Order: sequence, then structure tokens, then C-alpha cells
Amino acid sequence: MSGHPATRDPAAITTRPQRTHAGLDTTAVLPYASSRASERTRGLRAWMLTLPVDLTALLAPLLLSQDYWRGTLANAALAVAVFTTGGLYRARRHLSILDELPALCGRLLACGAVVAIIAAYRHDSVPYVSGFMHGVALSAGLVIVGRAGTRTLTIVARKRRWMEHNAIIVGGGPIGAELARLLRRYPQYGLRFVGCVDAPSRRDNGLPLIGTLDELEQLVRLVECEVLVIADPDCPDATVMDYLLRPASARCDLWAVPRLWGSGSQGGYPDHVGAFPIVRIGDLTLSGPRWAIKRASDVVLASLALLVLSPLLLLCAVATFLDGGRGIFFRQERIGRYGKPFQVIKFRSMRPADEHESQTTWSIAHDRRIGPIGRFMRRTSLDELPQLWNILRGEMSVVGPRPERPYFVEKFSAAYPDYPTRHRVPVGLTGLAQVSGLRGDTPISDRSRFDNYYVENWSLWLDIRIVLRTVAEVFRGGGR
Repeated sequence: MSGHPATRDPAAITTRPQRTHAGLDTTAVLPYASSRASERTRGLRAWMLTLPVDLTALLAPLLLSQDYWRGTLANAALAVAVFTTGGLYRARRHLSILDELPALCGRLLACGAVVAIIAAYRHDSVPYVSGFMHGVALSAGLVIVGRAGTRTLTIVARKRRWMEHNAIIVGGGPIGAELARLLRRYPQYGLRFVGCVDAPSRRDNGLPLIGTLDELEQLVRLVECEVLVIADPDCPDATVMDYLLRPASARCDLWAVPRLWGSGSQGGYPDHVGAFPIVRIGDLTLSGPRWAIKRASDVVLASLALLVLSPLLLLCAVATFLDGGRGIFFRQERIGRYGKPFQVIKFRSMRPADEHESQTTWSIAHDRRIGPIGRFMRRTSLDELPQLWNILRGEMSVVGPRPERPYFVEKFSAAYPDYPTRHRVPVGLTGLAQVSGLRGDTPISDRSRFDNYYVENWSLWLDIRIVLRTVAEVFRGGGR
């Protein structure tokens, strides 16, 4: 292994003649990027190996007896759900079955107890519950053995560089340099170090920098980077976040060395690279399986809503026609995900004097041109129902930041630095800010904080809660 590029000293990177590609220094990058092993394993994730083994172990009691098949299936489904929410299928840099053992045992015991209590209530038979618990004990033991096996297999694959992912370290200071040394010396962490990026002030300090933060998106594409590790960069957190939220960077897995050491990691047990604590940063852009779940729920909910509410939609259309004549629907340009414009559809509640007024007037809640029917529809949010079609088209989501007009997006983005980051996800028919009382003439800074909180803490249950609160607001007439 002495001739492998990964064993060289990172400092040696700066001693070779510089090469450029698209204006970037690639001297430190190209020899280490796009390895054949990395290409073969680029799409692999931790759960792809662990989940099938866990399911096999949890369902193993069915091979011995089918008397308890309902309980066994219920226990398997519950355990997988609890493992998922508890972070036991997330990627880890330091792998050890001993680190996972407390979390595994606790969750297996809790799932078995829940299913056993339900079984005892239904069957009222001690022998039945006793036989079922024997199967639970067997499956729990097999899960632990399976986990030990998959961890051992993964470590071996990483050490032989059969399984690794290209990684850029964001931060060229002492922590970044030491992390680079550790990643290149110890392949069991599963990351192939391809270079550091940082602020321009650290470009000429002798560290292995391949570019600045301004060049991060280009470098991510150039080296086919899959992982970004944030290690104390020489700039404010807000600046780093701005670069990380750009499309190319946002597709990478994010890890960070916490500035306040001792911070806990997601999943309930710590992770580390060498002696450096490291935490996984959640999905900042709602992509991958989480996006698939959200999109599927949007399509199902919007389809059902259009079907169930079709009589109400027809009634609203007739009322709009009677109130203002032709032109039942009102279309207006709004800004959606990643700043892409689209035409939002609503029932017309008034007629603006001209297109400029429509695009630049902030609030028309007390405008005299709004008739009684239009005012009622706005107060109950019935005028928003045609946006269900925008949801089916993929331009919107049921829940998300509310879409705004281009004029105000530009204005608010200039005044509030966090405002543009709300466009990481599709805009929504309703949102956390709206059900939290931030409608109409309320502070944009507050709305922006609520919207970004929603993006960074998304879950299907959070969407359900927001929808239920929206329904309650509609019945209370808490609209505009």
C-alpha cells in the first residue's frame, strides 16, 4: 500500500506543479478522485446492507413455527420503524457493534414488550405469549449477530477500498489538516479525501487547499464529491451555510466537527474520526427517500382532496362567477423550489387595476374592490383550493413555505439573508408559519425562521400536524 496516493502526506500536495481545470487548482484533486472502487460503490448507503439482514433476523422465527406469524410480523415492522427513527440505519464513520449494542438492546426489548402486551390482551393465554417471546428472544439475538457481521464486512470493505466515498473538507485550519491526515491514513472511515476548501485567507498558509468556498460547487462536480466535512472554516457559519445550500453542494452528505465539543450526535450515540467528534447533519434540502415519501403523500392527498372537494370547488366557481363575472381563475407568477417561477392558480376574489399592482401590492385584505363572496373565500382560504392542481403538477407541495411573487422575493432576499434558503423545498398550500399565526402583515424575518425550521426538521408527522392545524384554522375563519 506504500505506493497508493492515499498514503502520502497531505502537505506534499502543495509541492507539485500546479494544474488547472476550469480555473481551479486540481493538483491535489485529480490523483485521488474518481477511483474505480469509488465509482462502483457510489450509490451504496448504510441501510442497504443492514436493513435486509435485520429483516431476515427478525423474521427468522417463522422458519421454526408459524403459530405466531402475526406477532412476528408486527414485531419486525415495529422494530424496523423504531430503528429508523432512532438513527440505527444512518451512516457512521466509526463502526463498532459495542457502540450500537445499548441502543439495539433497548429498542428490541421495547418492541418485543409492546407486541407481547398486545398479544396477551388478545389471546389471554400464557403459553401463547411464552412461545411468542421465545421467538422474540431468538430474533433479537440474531439481529445483534447480524449487526456484528455487517459491521465487520463493512470495515473490511472500507480497508480494502472496495467501499468509499469522495470527501472534501470545508476548513483548511489545524482541524481540517488533521482530519485530512486521518482520512488518508485510516480507510476504515470510508472516506477518500480529495482536498480542502476554505476562505481565501487560508489559501497561502501551506495547507492542502484546492480552492475557496466560492469554488465549492465547481469542485464538487469536478471530483464527483459525495461527502462534505465541515471542520472549522475561516468564515461565519451563515456564509458556510449559504454555500452548502447551493444545489451541487446540497446533494452531498454533510458531516461536521462541532465547535463545542461534547455535542451529541443524531441517533443517540456518538461518532468520531480519530479523536475528533463528528456529527451527521440532517438533509438540508429534503431529497432522497424523504423527498420520495413527501412527494408520494402530496400526490395521494391532493388527488383525494380534488375528488372529495369537487362539489365544493364547483360551488366556489359558481359563486366567483356570480360575484365578478368571467375569469373565475386568477393566475399569478410565484417563485418555487430553487427559485424557479411558476403560475399559481387561485379563485379570483377581486380584480387588480393592472398587472403591476398585482405583482407589487403587498396586502389587499381591506381593499374595497373585494366583494362579500371574495372576502368570505379569502377568510376561509377557499380561494386557495385550485392550487391542488399545482401540487399534482409538482410545482407545489401540500405543506411548505408559502409561494411569493418575484418582486417581493427579491426585496425580502436583500433585506433578510435567511429568506432565500426557504426555497430549498417546494412551496406549499399551507405552512408552519401560516398555522403559527404568521399571515398577512406579519414580520418577514419571523416567517423566514419558521419556514427554515420546517425544512430542517421535516417529518411526515410534522406535515400531518400542519394539515390538521390548517383545517382547524379554516373552520375558525382565520384566513386573510
